[in-house]
Amino acid sequence: MDNYIDLRSDTITQPTQSMRDAMYNAEVGDDILGDDPTVKKLEKMSADILGKEDALF
Repeated sequence: MDNYIDLRSDTITQPTQSMRDAMYNAEVGDDILGDDPTVKKLEKMSADILGKEDALF
């Protein structure tokens, strides 16, 4: 029963070490100025799935 994710709150489900490592090592930028690589990747992936231009997101 220990291997489940409780989505009630971000304070209940604690990140694993690999999650912490990913956050620590993530490239970051300003999403408002359009230079956050993670946001750009998410926009591109969403656009590809929906068949739209990423500029729309």
